[in-house]
Amino acid sequence: MAEKIIIGITMGDPAGIGPEITVKALSNPAIYDRCSPVVIGDACVMEAALTIVGKENVKIHPVSNVDQCLFTPGIIDVYDMKIVDINKLEYGKVSVMAGDAAFLYVKKVIELALAGEIDGTVTNALNKEAINLAGHHFSGHTEIYAEYTGTKKYTMMLAHDNLRVVHVSTHVSLREACDRVKKGRVLEVIEIANKACLDLGIEKPKIGVAGLNPHSGENGLFGREEIDEIIPAINAAKAEGIIADGPVPPDTLFSKARGGWYDIVVAMYHDQGHIPLKVVGFIYNPMAGKWDAVSGVNITLGLPIVRASVDHGTAFDQAGLGITSELSLVNAIDYAIRLSKSERIK
Repeated sequence: MAEKIIIGITMGDPAGIGPEITVKALSNPAIYDRCSPVVIGDACVMEAALTIVGKENVKIHPVSNVDQCLFTPGIIDVYDMKIVDINKLEYGKVSVMAGDAAFLYVKKVIELALAGEIDGTVTNALNKEAINLAGHHFSGHTEIYAEYTGTKKYTMMLAHDNLRVVHVSTHVSLREACDRVKKGRVLEVIEIANKACLDLGIEKPKIGVAGLNPHSGENGLFGREEIDEIIPAINAAKAEGIIADGPVPPDTLFSKARGGWYDIVVAMYHDQGHIPLKVVGFIYNPMAGKWDAVSGVNITLGLPIVRASVDHGTAFDQAGLGITSELSLVNAIDYAIRLSKSERIK
């Protein structure tokens, strides 16, 4: 059992759906065939989640260090942080208590990974407003990981089936995002994307680089960012032996990637990459009035530790109802296992 990859999974915001989908995911014995999971969170909240999702036959095993974990199907090991007062927890509500807890779970899982006690990390969703109310001024998981691992060069990768996307910028205004499209940063992200594909076992990654402007600028007619910044970055990447193509017009690039033209796409800003991923990964059933699938994985590249995450929010409107799919979390765990195995081989 000790040879299996140990994955630390943060519980996410206690008032959100994180505890529920974690119980659902870890109730499947097949997860334990592939890894040894431990939840970083509050045992009392996980106990409550068992009832919410109807998994009272599963047991919660609180631990104070990883060595105490059982890693046994039917028993969910919880690194018990003892932060949440379950009597004060309100599902679906922003609170300082929940925001503080969600942040501290992330900080702890990073510490465990840096100490070598776990092989990889997976994060459930936190609420940005809540963590900021609690005094932790970060715009998201990516920035927290960068800060506590001392990482300067990093980027976000989203993945759903064969569609993978990395971003030149993420949590900044659209106006600032345009200003961040510079040769050095675009090249950096192309290099990170290439390494990520190699780590996933893709021998000769084909990278599609998006343009920033409509029609990729139409030779300068709709903007010069492609000519002045993106094309020089692509040429520099090619000089390094990287198979990079572009700038490809953004309105066709993602369909081409879905069709197998590219192994990964470099998007210039947050929504350019997020929207196509969520169009294919998030499937709403209007007849049933619910989401049939909320899938996709968010991975932070360039870190000294492995981090994969669900690609959805806290879903406060569904918290406490036990109706949300765990598919995105299961996919994130699978990605964390693959990347952790790659790191172990190095």
